Amino acid sequence: MKPHVICHMVSSIDGRIVVKHWPDPASLRGEYERTADTFDADAWMCGRITMEDFAAEGAVSKPAPATPLPRTDFVARKDAESYAIALDAHGKLSWESGAIDEDHLVVVLTESVSDAHLAHLHERGVSYVFGGTQDIDFARVLEKLGDTFGIQTVLLEGGGGINGAFLAAGLIDEVSLLVHPTADGLPGTPTVFDRPQGSTGAGAALELTHVERRDSGIVWLRYRVRR
Repeated sequence: MKPHVICHMVSSIDGRIVVKHWPDPASLRGEYERTADTFDADAWMCGRITMEDFAAEGAVSKPAPATPLPRTDFVARKDAESYAIALDAHGKLSWESGAIDEDHLVVVLTESVSDAHLAHLHERGVSYVFGGTQDIDFARVLEKLGDTFGIQTVLLEGGGGINGAFLAAGLIDEVSLLVHPTADGLPGTPTVFDRPQGSTGAGAALELTHVERRDSGIVWLRYRVRR
């Protein structure tokens, strides 16, 4: 069972998504959260760079277990009301606990991670699923999230690379975009969708379903992905 995937993002009028140098980023965050809450999603998903803001700070001791751990999914909890999904292919993030606020934490890994890191996740009560041997198969991960945790709706809040990979794989069902009245123009910064190198073909066709003016001149656009 593949969950319904809504890519929920903020961008400048030229599509860039690094907000720290924009006017009043704090109020923008509040508007982002208020609109996200309207979806009543079961889970939200971010990549490693975004998730660094929620991970443990500084060095964390990770002693190797006495025996190797199997590369099988580990479910610490599957009755949570909501889930935070961290895409951390090579196990670079450490955690203080198995939750972010009230959301149970599920980490998506590849089989290349160390036994010590798996033991760390066990000890912290963090669930994890494997998405592949060296690279993450996002379609496979979505099926696992649906089948194992009963997740039906995911807010994809990744960086441009992750959003672009989901787009290229045809896994996004809706796009929710808050357009901030900022002309960024900073070269080399990520955009809402940055498809993987080597991607070919046309982008996804969208159908506009909602337009709303929000506070501070923000425009909320919602689209359905045409199949």
